[in-house]
Amino acid sequence: MSELRDLYQEVILDHNKRPRNFRRPEHPTHEARGDNPLCGDKVTVYLTIEDGVVKDVAFEGRGCAISTASASLMTEIVKGRRIEEARELFRRFHEMVTGTEPEGIDDEDLDKLQVLSGVREYPMRVKCATLSWHTLAAALEGVAAPVSTEKPGD
Repeated sequence: MSELRDLYQEVILDHNKRPRNFRRPEHPTHEARGDNPLCGDKVTVYLTIEDGVVKDVAFEGRGCAISTASASLMTEIVKGRRIEEARELFRRFHEMVTGTEPEGIDDEDLDKLQVLSGVREYPMRVKCATLSWHTLAAALEGVAAPVSTEKPGD
């Protein structure tokens, strides 16, 4: 189990040091901003959607290693997916990191996200791992207001 944990840490560190799709596309069709005020993570997710398919996805921002790695992995997995598939991946990823076992865990793309499954042991880190995903969902829905990991009054 220690070897697997070490591998997961290496993947997270690699995506943090060399995030994939870290850029602002020239002509995104959708975008949303997200903020984790307790941790200081901030992310903007950009989407280019054509005919119901995520043709391009990218992000900008700053955050901890988990937040950046999660956003990087998300962009790799969501690109080329139909909108409904992207929403379903978010739902299943959220279930995985919040401690419930998602249906269809054998999905290859969800398997790639297993590197982030350990955050369920640390509730504050769940917010880091899911910030970009909540921001993705907001972009898909066309939500203009920034997404926050904190509810008003918390």
